Amino acid sequence: MARQRILSGIQPTGDLHLGNYLGAIRNWVDLQKDYDCFLFMADLHAITVTHDPKVLAENTYKTAAIYLAAGIDVETASTIFVQSHIAAHSELGWLLTCITPLNWLQDMVQFKEKAIRQGENVGAGLLCYPALQAADILLYEPDKVHRV
Repeated sequence: MARQRILSGIQPTGDLHLGNYLGAIRNWVDLQKDYDCFLFMADLHAITVTHDPKVLAENTYKTAAIYLAAGIDVETASTIFVQSHIAAHSELGWLLTCITPLNWLQDMVQFKEKAIRQGENVGAGLLCYPALQAADILLYEPDKVHRV
Protein backbone atom coordinates (compact mmCIF):
# COMPACT_ATOMS: atom_id res chain seq x y z
CA MET A 1 0.00 0.00 0.00
CA ALA A 2 1.28 3.46 -0.91
CA ARG A 3 2.20 5.82 1.89
CA GLN A 4 -0.09 8.72 2.61
CA ARG A 5 0.95 12.16 1.44
CA ILE A 6 1.38 15.32 3.51
CA LEU A 7 1.64 18.84 2.11
CA SER A 8 3.02 21.83 3.98
CA GLY A 9 5.03 24.96 3.41
CA ILE A 10 6.53 28.05 4.97
CA GLN A 11 6.52 31.58 3.59
CA PRO A 12 10.15 32.70 3.19
CA THR A 13 9.43 36.23 4.39
CA GLY A 14 12.19 36.37 7.00
CA ASP A 15 14.80 34.31 8.73
CA LEU A 16 13.42 31.07 10.08
CA HIS A 17 13.33 30.96 13.85
CA LEU A 18 12.91 28.53 16.70
CA GLY A 19 9.12 28.68 16.33
CA ASN A 20 9.38 27.49 12.71
CA TYR A 21 11.57 24.62 13.81
CA LEU A 22 9.47 23.57 16.80
CA GLY A 23 6.12 24.16 15.13
CA ALA A 24 6.79 22.70 11.71
CA ILE A 25 10.20 21.52 10.57
CA ARG A 26 10.90 19.21 13.50
CA ASN A 27 7.49 17.61 12.96
CA TRP A 28 8.17 17.18 9.24
CA VAL A 29 11.37 15.31 9.98
CA ASP A 30 9.38 12.86 12.12
CA LEU A 31 6.42 12.67 9.71
CA GLN A 32 8.60 11.71 6.75
CA LYS A 33 9.23 8.33 8.42
CA ASP A 34 5.59 7.41 7.78
CA TYR A 35 4.43 9.77 5.03
CA ASP A 36 5.52 11.11 1.66
CA CYS A 37 6.06 14.77 2.47
CA PHE A 38 5.69 17.56 -0.07
CA LEU A 39 7.24 20.62 1.57
CA PHE A 40 7.51 23.94 -0.16
CA MET A 41 8.71 27.48 0.10
CA ALA A 42 5.48 29.47 -0.30
CA ASP A 43 6.93 32.46 -2.12
CA LEU A 44 3.75 33.17 -4.09
CA HIS A 45 1.89 33.54 -0.82
CA ALA A 46 4.66 35.79 0.49
CA ILE A 47 4.23 38.35 -2.30
CA THR A 48 0.64 39.11 -1.26
CA VAL A 49 2.07 41.70 1.12
CA THR A 50 4.84 44.28 0.68
CA HIS A 51 8.21 42.58 0.23
CA ASP A 52 11.72 43.11 -1.10
CA PRO A 53 12.19 40.72 -4.05
CA LYS A 54 15.92 40.31 -3.39
CA VAL A 55 15.37 39.45 0.27
CA LEU A 56 12.55 37.06 -0.64
CA ALA A 57 14.82 35.22 -3.10
CA GLU A 58 17.63 34.98 -0.52
CA ASN A 59 15.24 33.74 2.16
CA THR A 60 13.85 31.13 -0.22
CA TYR A 61 17.30 29.57 -0.65
CA LYS A 62 18.01 29.83 3.08
CA THR A 63 14.72 28.09 3.85
CA ALA A 64 15.57 25.22 1.52
CA ALA A 65 18.99 24.89 3.16
CA ILE A 66 17.41 24.81 6.61
CA TYR A 67 14.95 22.11 5.53
CA LEU A 68 17.88 19.96 4.46
CA ALA A 69 20.07 20.77 7.46
CA ALA A 70 17.22 19.90 9.83
CA GLY A 71 16.95 16.41 8.37
CA ILE A 72 14.41 16.58 5.56
CA ASP A 73 15.35 13.56 3.45
CA VAL A 74 14.90 14.36 -0.23
CA GLU A 75 16.56 11.11 -1.25
CA THR A 76 13.88 8.76 0.04
CA ALA A 77 11.02 10.45 1.86
CA SER A 78 10.35 14.07 0.95
CA THR A 79 10.05 16.44 -1.96
CA ILE A 80 10.91 20.10 -1.44
CA PHE A 81 10.20 22.81 -3.99
CA VAL A 82 9.72 26.52 -4.54
CA GLN A 83 6.05 27.26 -5.16
CA SER A 84 6.66 29.82 -7.93
CA HIS A 85 8.83 27.36 -9.87
CA ILE A 86 5.77 25.19 -10.52
CA ALA A 87 3.58 27.12 -13.00
CA ALA A 88 0.56 24.99 -12.15
CA HIS A 89 0.23 26.80 -8.80
CA SER A 90 -0.40 30.13 -10.53
CA GLU A 91 -2.49 28.60 -13.29
CA LEU A 92 -4.85 26.67 -11.03
CA GLY A 93 -4.92 29.54 -8.53
CA TRP A 94 -6.09 31.85 -11.33
CA LEU A 95 -8.77 29.42 -12.49
CA LEU A 96 -10.08 29.03 -8.95
CA THR A 97 -10.04 32.82 -8.48
CA CYS A 98 -12.17 33.22 -11.60
CA ILE A 99 -14.93 30.95 -10.29
CA THR A 100 -14.86 31.95 -6.61
CA PRO A 101 -17.57 34.43 -5.58
CA LEU A 102 -16.06 37.74 -4.48
CA ASN A 103 -18.05 37.85 -1.26
CA TRP A 104 -16.55 34.49 -0.19
CA LEU A 105 -13.07 35.98 -0.48
CA GLN A 106 -14.04 39.23 1.23
CA ASP A 107 -15.51 37.32 4.18
CA MET A 108 -12.23 35.56 4.99
CA VAL A 109 -11.03 36.60 8.45
CA GLN A 110 -7.38 36.55 7.41
CA PHE A 111 -8.10 38.99 4.57
CA LYS A 112 -9.99 41.35 6.86
CA GLU A 113 -7.23 41.37 9.48
CA LYS A 114 -4.37 41.90 7.03
CA ALA A 115 -6.33 44.47 5.02
CA ILE A 116 -6.82 46.57 8.15
CA ARG A 117 -3.07 46.48 8.82
CA GLN A 118 -2.20 47.42 5.22
CA GLY A 119 -4.65 50.30 5.01
CA GLU A 120 -5.52 51.59 1.54
CA ASN A 121 -2.74 49.66 -0.20
CA VAL A 122 -4.35 46.20 -0.16
CA GLY A 123 -3.50 44.17 -3.24
CA ALA A 124 -5.80 41.71 -4.98
CA GLY A 125 -3.31 38.95 -4.20
CA LEU A 126 -4.23 39.13 -0.54
CA LEU A 127 -7.91 38.85 -1.43
CA CYS A 128 -7.24 35.82 -3.66
CA TYR A 129 -4.91 34.10 -1.17
CA PRO A 130 -7.47 31.36 -0.31
CA ALA A 131 -7.83 30.40 -3.98
CA LEU A 132 -4.06 29.95 -4.22
CA GLN A 133 -4.09 27.86 -1.03
CA ALA A 134 -6.78 25.66 -2.54
CA ALA A 135 -4.69 25.29 -5.70
CA ASP A 136 -1.68 24.22 -3.62
CA ILE A 137 -3.74 21.48 -2.03
CA LEU A 138 -5.54 20.29 -5.15
CA LEU A 139 -2.31 19.98 -7.15
CA TYR A 140 -0.73 17.44 -4.80
CA GLU A 141 -3.82 15.58 -3.59
CA PRO A 142 -2.49 15.19 -0.05
CA ASP A 143 -4.13 12.98 2.50
CA LYS A 144 -3.24 15.57 5.14
CA VAL A 145 -2.27 19.22 5.13
CA HIS A 146 0.12 20.19 7.90
CA ARG A 147 -0.85 23.75 8.73
CA VAL A 148 1.95 25.97 9.93
